[in-house]
Amino acid sequence: MGEACEIEAIMSVKRFDPILVCPEIKTDDGYYFLCNLDQNIAVIMQTVYCYEPSDKDSKNVADVLRQALARVLSHFYPLAGRLTLSPDMKLIVRCTNEGVPFVDAVADCKMEVLGDITVPDPPTLGKLLHTIHGAKSILEIPLLTAQVTRFKCGGFVLGVAMNHCMTDGLSALQFLDAWTETARGMSLTTSAYIDRSFLRARQPPCINYSHNEFMEISDISNMTNLYQEEPMVYRSFEFDPEKIAKLKKIAMEDGVIKSCTSFVALAAFLWRARSKALKMKSNQQTKLLFAVDGRSKFDPPMPKGLFGNGIVLACCLCTAGELVEKPLSFAVEQVQNSIKMVTEDFIRSAIDYFEVTRARPSLTATLLVTSWTRLSFNSIDFGWGKPSQSGCGTLPEREVALFLPTGKDKTTTMLLGLPVTAMKSFQELIQVK
Repeated sequence: MGEACEIEAIMSVKRFDPILVCPEIKTDDGYYFLCNLDQNIAVIMQTVYCYEPSDKDSKNVADVLRQALARVLSHFYPLAGRLTLSPDMKLIVRCTNEGVPFVDAVADCKMEVLGDITVPDPPTLGKLLHTIHGAKSILEIPLLTAQVTRFKCGGFVLGVAMNHCMTDGLSALQFLDAWTETARGMSLTTSAYIDRSFLRARQPPCINYSHNEFMEISDISNMTNLYQEEPMVYRSFEFDPEKIAKLKKIAMEDGVIKSCTSFVALAAFLWRARSKALKMKSNQQTKLLFAVDGRSKFDPPMPKGLFGNGIVLACCLCTAGELVEKPLSFAVEQVQNSIKMVTEDFIRSAIDYFEVTRARPSLTATLLVTSWTRLSFNSIDFGWGKPSQSGCGTLPEREVALFLPTGKDKTTTMLLGLPVTAMKSFQELIQVK
C-alpha cells in the first residue's frame, strides 16, 4: 500500500465545476418503475478506463463525450433522474431530467504515474471519479456521474460511477457501448428496452423456495471485530488457463463430479480459501452468493436490450467446517447445484419473496462473487481507441470479490479485499499446487 500513498502524493487533479447533462430530446417525466431485483443492489459501482495518447488530439475529448452523453441519454433517460421512495417504500426513479453530473478535469502528470489500476486504490482512483461527498443516503447520490481527466502526455481517463439498481453488468456495457457509438457518429447496435414491468411481483405472491440468500447468519467467529480493528487491503490474483486446469483436476480427482466450468472451480476455491483465512469456526455457517443471468431462463426470454437487472443471486450455504475439511469437490458441487436451481420460477419466487418480506441479502460470514469475465469493458472506444486498461475505483462492499478478464489467453483476475492479517493467510491459501 506504500506505492499507492506515493502515487496519491505525486498526482494532483484539478476539477472544473460539474455540468449537468440532460437528454438532448425531451423524454417522459413522472416515475420510472424499479423491480424487486433492482431493490437489493442499490450500491454505486465505480469503473475507470485509461486511454493512451493517440494520433487523435484529446483536447476536446470532454466536449465530445459530454455531447454524446446528452444524445444517448434520450434512449436511457431514467439515468438523468433521481432516486426516491414510492408510497410503498420501494426505490423508484423520479424522471426529473435533472441531468448527469459531468466533470472535466486535468492532471498535472503523465498517465504512467497510475501504474496498474486493476487493484482498487480508492485514494488515487477516487481523484478520477466524481463522487458526492456528505450524502446522507443513496437517495442523495445521482444515478450516474462521469469525469474525464486529461493527462500531460495526451492520454485521458474516463471515470464512471453508476448505481447498480439501474443496471447489471450486461446492461451497463450496453449503455457504454451506446455512448461510444454515439460519440463516433454511429447508430445504436442495440435499442434500449427500458420497461421493467414484466418483472413485477405476482399477485398474490407465490414463494416456492427457501431463499437462503436472505438468511441472517450469526457471527460466532468474531469476524466483525477483525474488520473493524484492521485496515482493509486489496489484492489481485491471476489464474491462467494452466492454473484453472489444475483446479478443475483437483475438484474432479475423487470422482464426485465429472466436469465443472472455470467460474465454478474458481468461486468454490475462493470461498474455501477466504473462509480459512478469516479463521471461521467449524460450526460457523457461511454463504456464497453469486449473480446468475436470468435473461435466458424465461420463456419467452427477457426482452432483447433489457436496460436493468436481469440477474438473481444464487446461494450456497453450509458450515465452514464442511467447506474447508471436505475436498474441493464438495464446494464445487454446492455451486453447481445452486446454479441448476435458477429457473424462471426461482426468479419469480425471489421477486415475490422481497415483495412479502422486504428482506435484503445478509452478508455476514458471506462471500459475494461478481464475474465480469464475459463483459468486454476493455473494448469501449469513443474514437480514441480502446482503453489500455480498466479497473474499479473501489469494491462496493467488503464481502465482494470480482472476477475480471485480463485480455490475455483467457486468464482471469480475482480481485478482493480482506483485513491485513487475513490477506496474509489468504495469499498462501490461494496458491494452486
